[in-house]
Amino acid sequence: MTLSGVARVAFVGSRRIFASHLPSMQSYTPAFSRQVHNPATGEVIANVSCMGGKETKDAISSAFDAFNSWSKLTAAERSKGLRKWYDLLMAHKEELGQLITLEQGKPLKEAVGEVDYGAKFIEFYAEEAKRVYGEIIPATLPDRRLFVLKQPVGVAGAITPWNFPLAMITRKVGPALACGCTVVVKPSEFTPLTALAAAELALQAGIPPGVVNVVMGNAPDIGDALLTSPQVRKITFTGSTAVGKKLMAGAAGTVKKVSLELGGNAPCIVFDDADLNVAVNGALAAKFRNSGQTCVCANRVLVQEGIYEKFADAFSKAVKNLKVGDGFGEGVVQGPLINKAALEKVETFVEDAVSKGAKVLLGGRRHSLGMTFYEPTVLSNVKSEMLVSREEVFGPVAPLLCFKTEEEAIHMANDTNAGLAAYIFTNNLQRTWRVSEALEYGLVGVNEGLISTEVAPFGGVKQSGLGREGSKYGMDEFLEIKYVCLGDMNRK
Repeated sequence: MTLSGVARVAFVGSRRIFASHLPSMQSYTPAFSRQVHNPATGEVIANVSCMGGKETKDAISSAFDAFNSWSKLTAAERSKGLRKWYDLLMAHKEELGQLITLEQGKPLKEAVGEVDYGAKFIEFYAEEAKRVYGEIIPATLPDRRLFVLKQPVGVAGAITPWNFPLAMITRKVGPALACGCTVVVKPSEFTPLTALAAAELALQAGIPPGVVNVVMGNAPDIGDALLTSPQVRKITFTGSTAVGKKLMAGAAGTVKKVSLELGGNAPCIVFDDADLNVAVNGALAAKFRNSGQTCVCANRVLVQEGIYEKFADAFSKAVKNLKVGDGFGEGVVQGPLINKAALEKVETFVEDAVSKGAKVLLGGRRHSLGMTFYEPTVLSNVKSEMLVSREEVFGPVAPLLCFKTEEEAIHMANDTNAGLAAYIFTNNLQRTWRVSEALEYGLVGVNEGLISTEVAPFGGVKQSGLGREGSKYGMDEFLEIKYVCLGDMNRK
């Protein structure tokens, strides 16, 4: 299957997108290009422009110029543009899903689901655009009137990952545009095609050139240009904690507003009183979505000793039924890892666990399909000091840890620098509240493994990030608050 065969309507090539957004560079021909591969086959599916600091500076200038007009549109006008963009994303849902599977590898059904999920952020923020309310403050003096205004922060730089190549863009760009900001998007070098397709559809929706800009290629040069430019007033990033810290430090030079959604080490806690089937299905969804390559995947499965053996047996049987293969294959629910480095990381984590006493209940090796496929894996007798418990594995490996008491489970769960997502399975209502409140995480799922939605705030605590995306709270990340004092109101 070729790129032209699945995305002819949505994807028109990097030169078209680049020229559309940067009128001053319509004749620009990049000196270098970068190959985009299908991780399931290794096939080269496209060549895209490899951009750097110069192109990013031009994109920033384009966004800065467009901000003056875009921010002055009424909220209703911006809302209409976003709504048209949502309609086009949904009209091309199947093509976009195929494009995601081609360059990212996730199963087609899951990829189409991502398009639906990602488009909902655009729909939601098309509505929220009309609800950016100010405030009148009761004055302390009779001749004064005090007002609070909310205004767009300006040009935003959005740096997005490869695991959700559409949704991580729309979750950032949706609220930015709704508030009146313009954006420069830097997608992952592994998955630039979905970003280009989304930007093309934004143009088709009537969102003016310069409002949504896409640059891709040399990540350090692009990042430096975004960080050092005084015209960029906001950085929003989803990715590793290490890179997030560098961006946070770099943004300090121009004192930019920053929001970060970083790595996790999600605990999935199964108590003795949990419904076994609910717990197994919930943990399966929380762990193996996108082959374990999400920041909210269950990284550690903590199981109380009274249900540990039953859970381990039922869970292993469920994992054994997961079909691995090319994302376009019938019934496939587990695709490849994104690249060789990801595969080797998973291998290192499993080898470390086994060398320290963990037992492989299922999998534990590369898949016979080759490439970057890895067998869905379940480990038992896992201890907290193992790498697989301390760091984010980002792969299809489920380590099972045993605990005795509720207090011990909470301590084990919180014993990490991360604090993004956590899951608990219990039928005890009082325990639900106690544990949910005690967990040091920004998201908690109770008897549910898939909890992300556009209407709820998404973000972490501790070293898992700053700020929130999604919901009405996601708008705050792209707004500045201005206080206005009017005097001499009683003058005649």
